[in-house]
Amino acid sequence: MPPPYSVIPSSAAIGETVTVEAQDSECDPSYGENAEIDVNVTDAGGKRIISTTAPMNDAGGFTYSFQVPSSATPRKAAVEAYPHDVDWCDDTGKNNRVSAAEKLLIRASCAARIEPLLITVPG
Repeated sequence: MPPPYSVIPSSAAIGETVTVEAQDSECDPSYGENAEIDVNVTDAGGKRIISTTAPMNDAGGFTYSFQVPSSATPRKAAVEAYPHDVDWCDDTGKNNRVSAAEKLLIRASCAARIEPLLITVPG
């Protein structure tokens, strides 16, 4: 699963800085020394206003900051962050991260984690 992450602050005006961050995981996910996190922000109008990758450490910890762009539609936005190029939710039911395991792991469901960000107008 993707690491638990926070969006700070939870409300920001256009032009203000927002940070998306996660602490190191305690379960030793072993993402690798060149791990990255995908960060996507979709505004209230359904437009993706941020879509990028940022460095993530082997334990899943990361910090990524961005300024809310002037093109963002004010109101509630959706922030997603998940490990880049890691198929943590394979719809085939095969867990590609433990392919050497003795038993096949079957997944019952998979939902993307979304954290809210309230985008406001400056002033």
